[in-house]
Amino acid sequence: MSSQEWVRAHYNKYEYRIPMRDGAKLFVSVLEPQPGAFKDHGPYPFLMQRTPYSCGPYGEDQYPRAATYSDELATAGYIFVCEDVRGRYQSQGTFAEMRPHIDEKKSPKDVDDSSDMYDTVEWLLKHIPNNNGRVGITGISYPGFFTSASIIDSHPAIKAASPQAPMTDLFLGADDAYHGGGFMLAANFGFYTGFVPQKNPIEITAERPDRFRYGTNDMYEFYLHAGNLAAMNAMLLKQGETLFTDQMVHSTYDSYWQPRSLQNHMRNVKTPVMTVGGWFDAEDLTGPLMTFHAIDKFNPELGASNTVVVGPWVHGGWARSDGDHLGDVTFGAKTGEFFRKEIQFPFFEHYLKDAPSQPLPKAYVFETGTNAWRKYDQWPPKPAEAKTLYFHPNGTLSFDAPTGSGKDEYVSDPAHPVPFVSYTTDTVPQRYMDDDQRFAGRRGDVLVYSSAPLTEDVTIAGPISPKLHISSTGTDSDFVVKLIDVYPYDYPNPAAADPAQGKRILGDAPLLIGGYQQLVRGEPFRAKFRNGLTEKPVALKPGEVTAVNFTMPDVNHTFRKGHRIMVQVQSSWFPLVDRNPQTFTDIPNAKPEQFVKATETVYTGSANPSGVEVLVMPQR
Repeated sequence: MSSQEWVRAHYNKYEYRIPMRDGAKLFVSVLEPQPGAFKDHGPYPFLMQRTPYSCGPYGEDQYPRAATYSDELATAGYIFVCEDVRGRYQSQGTFAEMRPHIDEKKSPKDVDDSSDMYDTVEWLLKHIPNNNGRVGITGISYPGFFTSASIIDSHPAIKAASPQAPMTDLFLGADDAYHGGGFMLAANFGFYTGFVPQKNPIEITAERPDRFRYGTNDMYEFYLHAGNLAAMNAMLLKQGETLFTDQMVHSTYDSYWQPRSLQNHMRNVKTPVMTVGGWFDAEDLTGPLMTFHAIDKFNPELGASNTVVVGPWVHGGWARSDGDHLGDVTFGAKTGEFFRKEIQFPFFEHYLKDAPSQPLPKAYVFETGTNAWRKYDQWPPKPAEAKTLYFHPNGTLSFDAPTGSGKDEYVSDPAHPVPFVSYTTDTVPQRYMDDDQRFAGRRGDVLVYSSAPLTEDVTIAGPISPKLHISSTGTDSDFVVKLIDVYPYDYPNPAAADPAQGKRILGDAPLLIGGYQQLVRGEPFRAKFRNGLTEKPVALKPGEVTAVNFTMPDVNHTFRKGHRIMVQVQSSWFPLVDRNPQTFTDIPNAKPEQFVKATETVYTGSANPSGVEVLVMPQR
């Protein structure tokens, strides 16, 4: 029996159009357990997802391939509800990217995702039979954002919520759109070739628009020769309307981004919340922790009922994979399976059905390096102590502050940007988040600082904070900082018989992992935002020494005894991040002659020390 046949044999499907307070009708697809299909005969709780990506297939005789992405939940007895959000697919109204929340609603015309969820819950409780009066909501990525937005001023029937990889602040956070002021080029352009405006409700039989044709499977070459961002936007406009324009033109923290910062509105959350994220999520890396901290800040009465779970996962990997490895790096267990069975399932069963369950810790996080789950009563952990890894002459790295003077230089050329992976690819591979960095350190435009082999384990838990002193011959520059775990040269190679671990992604050459440089965390920062991402950009003065301080997303990683800690510094990361012309200008419309070489200087002496501040856990 196929999974779709299993759903048909255990659930009855119904479709409804639920009126909202402003008159718009939103489409929901409902899967109700068939009588006798489960040991639990009900009444059943609702488990909802709100999505901009379609609740299809449409038609009450057309069943989805799966009731949900969790087999444990699918077989336990729930009423599953999928809602097309306002203005998408079969729902009426106008869609807005990350629709701003309205704190004070003055009339029925003041609608947002919180009010739409409230009205939906009210209708479901009254019209769907055999429900127990409890509602849970979850979703990954954009549906994760809708989960977060739906529990602001939450309906009292919502008893459990799990925002997973939620988009939270696309400019200030290291989420989909901007990282450190740098535009995440390849991911955004690729996404908006398919995520386009709609006239709703769309015809069920309507054909999807043709996908954008790149003309090559080498994304580095495509983006290098595509021109500036405005030229790329014009390519998409030729195919019709695009949502890419808004992401591109709003290149500062302006009136477009500010009201879309959901973290500032997470008030009146009245339900237990389990926010989920992945340490290697290339799309929504900071959203989970930003959401977790915002709920704590504005809803202190939730206490332990607000928890965060972070594992060694890519975007949505906890729901869709075993989670036992990423690229060449292994994690020693099926962490995705563990999450679904031992964390997520008990969470919903407890709050929606009163099933007995062990209470979750405040922070339930996987520690890479040691490959172990850790439980903490706060995040970052209270025992973690701030220490700085300082850059020293001759490419050394140490917790000891530098003495004397020193500096390192390289020439950054926008015509030859540093690639973010060593291989040809036509997409952003999730594995880049922990990929081998040896290729980058061999370039002349990448600075490398490395510690001596460690004499004991060093565990870093929390945000990474580069503190650089730099100068440039340009009037703007990017500084990409990468924290790297260097394996010993005698580290054993994986078994060649395992194709997932013993082969590279290209060719048949076995992986030689001795000396592997595993990316732990890497982020760009655009120097014109050195006074703050919320402040007005300021040009660099050529030759003037200036501080560039920023914060990178959290990690929970142990550098094992015998390994080395490495930091690489460069000024491009292409085409993951758009090219900085190194001229202070409106980057989306930068002219070809404004893309110029620049000599970048990083200072390493006692007068102007550079380094990376980390939070170090005491030895266990």
